[in-house]
Amino acid sequence: MTRRLAAAPAAALPAALHAALDGSGPAVFAGGDPGDLPARVPQRVALVVASSGSTGRPKRVALSADAVLASAAASDAALGGPGQWLLALPTSYIAGVNVLVRSIAAGTTPVAMPAGHFDAAGFADAAALLVEPRRYTALVPAQLARLLAEPVGRAALARFAGVLVGGQATPPALLERAHDAGIAVVTTYGSSETSGGCVYDGVPFGTVDVRIEGADAAGRGELLLGGPVLAEGYLGDPARTDAAFVERDGRRWYRTGDVGEIDAGGVVSVVGRRDDMIVSGGVNVFLGAVERVVRGLPGLGDAVVIGGAHPEWGAAPVVVTAASVEPEATLARVRDAVAAELGRAAAPARVERIPAIPQLASGKPDRRRIAREFGG
Repeated sequence: MTRRLAAAPAAALPAALHAALDGSGPAVFAGGDPGDLPARVPQRVALVVASSGSTGRPKRVALSADAVLASAAASDAALGGPGQWLLALPTSYIAGVNVLVRSIAAGTTPVAMPAGHFDAAGFADAAALLVEPRRYTALVPAQLARLLAEPVGRAALARFAGVLVGGQATPPALLERAHDAGIAVVTTYGSSETSGGCVYDGVPFGTVDVRIEGADAAGRGELLLGGPVLAEGYLGDPARTDAAFVERDGRRWYRTGDVGEIDAGGVVSVVGRRDDMIVSGGVNVFLGAVERVVRGLPGLGDAVVIGGAHPEWGAAPVVVTAASVEPEATLARVRDAVAAELGRAAAPARVERIPAIPQLASGKPDRRRIAREFGG
């Protein structure tokens, strides 16, 4: 059986999404160009989310009502109960759509920030409209940093029972600042393929499971996620679906493409992407791990780390930043910090300063463009 698929404008999305989830309306397409959408999708599909990530060609992730509602229920349980949400992210991405889904599941009315420039004053004004005792919001690290930099932002954040932060790795220094300010920050890990974040502060929520595949001697390997939150697959792309969603031991899993580890207490940590590893002087170096160290240094919270050619080692990390710092001093500081934590092979070879970090529509750095321009 099939059901109709319709693109919903932002203003109509809450009502359209409600109907899609309870089966009374067509499936909803959130984000992207609807021009080449199929007229109908499998009956189980309630939501289609356009997802391009930071690299690769665009994908359209097909999610069932069961999957997104399972995610909402598990999130509520992990956070301490349902509440009212402030929408601060675009609804063209899963984190924004999830704010609407969780509001529908909780029976509360979300408050949306006005479209356009994000700032602390606007966030505080929107937060003041929340009326329920338990309040939640979802942010990306850059938004959290902007709010923590202003007294009005810190005061607004302090009134939330949970502030989900995800979309990319959150610098440890930023988390420390948030915790010191008394903010109930929860780091999230997941993707559109898992109905959004499904690992909170390193711990899978609900009945979500994590396993390691192809582990090395240190216990690091590709992270696979399993559970009721998994997507049906990629709309109109069976080959990509079969590559990303696999069966292991009689269960269905999503191959994240991330390399990570699970400690003795079951806490998951991500080392980097499988495709962001370079070999520098014969040593495997994960660029994501280098980037996390660099972003933890003062003034380098915007840094992007890519792989660049090196005449002696073959390849080496390169830091690209818009920070107004002296490159010589920065390079010495960065090399020492990275070497101390990850080893000398991971130390960046150079620091490139540019006026602004190019971004995708999602707000994530445009890593492909940066690599083209500075990876040589």
